Amino acid sequence: MQVRDGMSDVSVTVGPSHTLRQAAKAMVDRNVGAALVIDDEAPTPGIVTERDLLLSIGAGEDPDVETVGGHMTESVLTAAPDWSLEHAAAEMARRSVRHLVVFEEGDVVGILSMRDIVKVWTSAGATSEMPLPSGASGD
Repeated sequence: MQVRDGMSDVSVTVGPSHTLRQAAKAMVDRNVGAALVIDDEAPTPGIVTERDLLLSIGAGEDPDVETVGGHMTESVLTAAPDWSLEHAAAEMARRSVRHLVVFEEGDVVGILSMRDIVKVWTSAGATSEMPLPSGASGD
């Protein structure tokens, strides 16, 4: 299976001047864990994720004051639609990220999350050849 089989459409975009609360609300409304950050001044989009929001709130910052621009990742990690899902998952694990922005011919065409990969693999009937731990049943 390829990235194109699992990626989601870009359903949430925000600007760098949006507050973290505005970004969080948009992400919750669309049930996604990341939003693309579109800035007309930047050559490529950035990304703000659930983790970025949690780090800010955990540090005691005010989500009504803090802006996306201060917490986003400017250099997004990218994937191509024809990558295998295994390759994308390996890149995510290697770089400790949960989202890849999918580009095709210079344009953003989607976002691939770990959740998307798991959904494809489980709906496609992925199985493991690993034996069950002793005492466990396959039921």
